[in-house]
Amino acid sequence: MKPLAALSPRTALVTTALALTALTTVLALTVMYGGHFSDPVGLFGWYAACWALFTAALLALHRVPPRRVAWLIVAGAVAVTVTGLLGPPRTSTDSYRYAWDGRVQSAGLSPYDHTPQDPALALLRDPWLFPTDAACTGPELAPIPPSDGTRHCTRINRPAVHTIYPPVAEAYFLAVDRLSPAGARHKPLQIGAALISLGVTGALLLILRRRGEDLRKAAYWAWCPAVPLEAVNNAHVDVLGVFLAVAGLGLVASRALPRRAAGGVLIGAAIATKLMPAVVLPGALSGVRRGRDAAAVLLPAAAFAVLAYLPYVLLSHGSVFGYLGGYVREEGYDDASAGSRYALLRLVLPDTWAVPVLVAVLAGVCLYVMWRGDPRRPWSGALLVTGWSFVLLTPGYSWYALLLVALVALDGRWEWLGIPLAGAAVYLLAPALRFQPSLSNIAYGAAAALVLVMTWARRRATAKNAEARPTVPATASWRP
Repeated sequence: MKPLAALSPRTALVTTALALTALTTVLALTVMYGGHFSDPVGLFGWYAACWALFTAALLALHRVPPRRVAWLIVAGAVAVTVTGLLGPPRTSTDSYRYAWDGRVQSAGLSPYDHTPQDPALALLRDPWLFPTDAACTGPELAPIPPSDGTRHCTRINRPAVHTIYPPVAEAYFLAVDRLSPAGARHKPLQIGAALISLGVTGALLLILRRRGEDLRKAAYWAWCPAVPLEAVNNAHVDVLGVFLAVAGLGLVASRALPRRAAGGVLIGAAIATKLMPAVVLPGALSGVRRGRDAAAVLLPAAAFAVLAYLPYVLLSHGSVFGYLGGYVREEGYDDASAGSRYALLRLVLPDTWAVPVLVAVLAGVCLYVMWRGDPRRPWSGALLVTGWSFVLLTPGYSWYALLLVALVALDGRWEWLGIPLAGAAVYLLAPALRFQPSLSNIAYGAAAALVLVMTWARRRATAKNAEARPTVPATASWRP
């Protein structure tokens, strides 16, 4: 059998199509396999199979003629994305909170004022989100206090706390609720996420084409298993933040101040969707030497985020930050001795040093990106900051890495894709195997080692190329 590098273009096209067909089939089986609580170890086995086929498809794509790449990526993106619609959310209940927040807003109420179990909102409950009596079975259902002697529960996680989602996310939940037919349940949110994820693919292809770069890099997002599983099936609103951040970085790469300002607005909208896209701001300021250029990004971003909160501030009686502070404490981000956060840092440092060292390292990375980064490629710096944030924070939720996947698709440094796979391993396996700190060390440690090895290899290759062709600038290869 010929190695992939030796395949003819026609054979490579057929091989890529077969790999995509296999990937789509296994993704469909994964979505229909079962939930997080029934067999997480088996489910991760399906995840791993999806990633293996994803790798094979990328390798075959490298030999496909450039003129056929765009349509192949789009066709593959559609097929891969649709698999996420084949079943209800499998590993997360976050979308049920989205549906509830949208319903509350449609009733003319602020989503920040009441918890889901508040009796004041009892008239908005239905049997889908709030089962009763015999239907209250299953580990994914949370009990809520009864009001009439009947057993009550809900699919919404943390029903005793207020929502934490920022205003753009809440506006999205309201729009989906208003556009959804009665009894549609989870499907509108999944369809909305599928459309947005395809929009990310389109934005990536547009940016890469305008810059004359290899369109194959867009496949890192378009075919990545994390997209149908986390963005579509689990309908995480993170995908909306990813779309806005990618579009914003595409505009920030321009030298024209109006386009940079428009990019700042989109990045501000991304931050007002899920907060996490704030990590792309240092990348957006890559190589900026003039205050005017920095202000053109920062001021519109800050202004949009503040103005987006304003309607909810006027409508709400309570804090529009909801349970955000409680979530930070619950997840152990404010206490390095609890949980599995900062796992790699705690492996070599005392617990009390973890947070200060994290802050110092990330500050150094941000300063390096802003001072030495390429302003024509702001996503390169954004990937560096985002990637090392994940390595040092070792988050336990795999969907957080959707932003990182999109940045990889823009920049081409495929080695960072070990991070979303590590996050999936921690999220699915740690509760079942009951050794989360050790698993975080193994998974994120392996991902970090891959990044370091490939960084060394790229620099060595760049140095050799510079000796041979000193006038040709080196660019990041998309090749897996």
